[in-house]
Amino acid sequence: MDLAYIPSPSTGVIELGPIPLRGYAFCIIIGVFVAVWFGNKRWIARGGTAGTVADIAVWAVPFGLVGGRLYHVITDYQLYFSKGEDWVDAFKIWQGGLGIWGAIALGAVGAWIGCRRRGIPLPAWADALAPGIAFAQAIGRWGNWFNQELYGKATDLPWALKISDGPNRVAGTYHPTFLYESLWCVGVALLVIWADRRFKLGHGRAFALYVAAYCAGRGWIEYMRVDEAHHILGLRLNVWTALIVFVLAVTYIVISAKVRPGREEVVEPGAVEAAEGVEAAEGVEAAEGEQDADAASAPDAASEPDADAASAPDPDADDDAERDGEARATEKNGAAEAAKNA
Repeated sequence: MDLAYIPSPSTGVIELGPIPLRGYAFCIIIGVFVAVWFGNKRWIARGGTAGTVADIAVWAVPFGLVGGRLYHVITDYQLYFSKGEDWVDAFKIWQGGLGIWGAIALGAVGAWIGCRRRGIPLPAWADALAPGIAFAQAIGRWGNWFNQELYGKATDLPWALKISDGPNRVAGTYHPTFLYESLWCVGVALLVIWADRRFKLGHGRAFALYVAAYCAGRGWIEYMRVDEAHHILGLRLNVWTALIVFVLAVTYIVISAKVRPGREEVVEPGAVEAAEGVEAAEGVEAAEGEQDADAASAPDAASEPDADAASAPDPDADDDAERDGEARATEKNGAAEAAKNA
């Protein structure tokens, strides 16, 4: 038995009682959680407050899902609106079909709304989330493995992906382009993390680096795919999209570095105000504690006069002692005179 290939799952759905767990949707959900979790850690490290990334993701994620689906349906409309196809399938997102270009574009609109409501700059939030998005894409691509889709040209390499017969596919072994892109996205995430630490990227440049690096990989990976796609001048539509977006991202990095060098000092004004309020409260508590300590250690002022009075000499006692001494001296003199006369 030849084991020199990557097997595909026999089904993309796991039945958990009455609840169907679809592999594609599961990968997307896990990816979103990873992106938000990692983005939250980076946001806190940049001076933001915990929970801000998740609050904005509440806006960004739904917009991104809608945008990703719209891009896929528009660019592959023949799958849903040509003769013999059911247009209702356009809403069945769990069957696969999310365009990253539309997801990022419309997701950015949702993120902008969330950032505006929180009073924070969108570029700073995007910089914090950039590597998390790449990790999310790396995880999400495994949803294509569950659905046996988006593979490359036929190959007999040891890591070839085995595809079974099914709708719109022929059994055989093919390049696992989903795996190539997944590994590439992990590399993109690590690149952004390293570059951000090394060069202190800010004002959206970390996010732009993620976009440029992803596009560089998507271009050659897309060229290997064999699924149906629109072509312009001999190149797949997504290859052209990757080229154009790559140029825009690099241009943004260059211009932004000249216009707004460095990184934002404050990414979330509310976090600074809260920190200042906590410091002020701690300062007041410390001052009150010092006052209480001083009061406890100070001598009892009321007891000092009593002690002084007790230790001071009594003038009346001195006068009485002096008179007693004079009387005794007079008696001795009288006794002496009497002895002489006798």
